Amino acid sequence: MTATLTVEGMSCDHCEQTVEDAVTELDGVTDASADEATDTLEIEGTPSLDAVRAIVEEAGYEPA
Repeated sequence: MTATLTVEGMSCDHCEQTVEDAVTELDGVTDASADEATDTLEIEGTPSLDAVRAIVEEAGYEPA
């Protein structure tokens, strides 16, 4: 499964890496790619989207 979420608040490569690192720690995530230019996060795998949103918020960003 591939899911794409909007993530607000990313402004640099470090922000992208922070979001990717946080999300890839979740069970069921096989890959994650954040893009601050488009405010998107692409997730590969079968994670709970509620868990993804929660960990993105925990990392300091706003999932939409």
